[in-house]
Amino acid sequence: MDEVLRNFSTTSTGWGFMWVLLIAAIFMVALAIERAYYIMVRSNINAPKFMAEIRKLVKAGDYGKAINLCDSAKNKALAQVVVAGLKKVSASETIEFRAIQNSVDEGTLEVIPKLHERTGYLAMLANVATLVGLMGTIYGLIAAFKSVSAPGIDATEKSRMLAAGISVAMNTTLVGLAIAIPAILVYTFLNNKTVKIIDEIDEHTVKLINLITGNQ
Repeated sequence: MDEVLRNFSTTSTGWGFMWVLLIAAIFMVALAIERAYYIMVRSNINAPKFMAEIRKLVKAGDYGKAINLCDSAKNKALAQVVVAGLKKVSASETIEFRAIQNSVDEGTLEVIPKLHERTGYLAMLANVATLVGLMGTIYGLIAAFKSVSAPGIDATEKSRMLAAGISVAMNTTLVGLAIAIPAILVYTFLNNKTVKIIDEIDEHTVKLINLITGNQ
């Protein structure tokens, strides 16, 4: 760890690469926390339990209470889509399948982009960190080989410069991978959770529309 930290010093050959990697790491952590909160906490809901209550109210014809239940969980992705369909039913004298479907589709189109927003940057940061680490590796190896062939330098100094170049090469690779691997894991996890939420929206809205139109 001390060896890695020393490479952040401006006296180190590849300090620039290390600071770029540090900035990438800060952005990665901040983005992962923000996206995890939005997807896992703010947008996620126990879909089976929530929709069981909604279906019970719909069967009873109590759309007002169903809408209030959705409003109480208005930040949840599924609730935002469901309430769009329920409000359309509540405001209409006649039940039209296409009108309800259009309202639900509109709500879905508002929710999905917010679920996907910025998550892809985690994959981008993983690639950037890997490539910056590779650039630092190449730069360090160039510095190492250059020190070996430099004229007028004694063997001790050449050894020191060679070791410094190899250190830069290895540490930039290590730090780059240390950023890229968690970023890819977090991206995959959040992307899968997003897909699950969207699948729940599709499944339960179709069932709800069928229930509403079937009650008429």
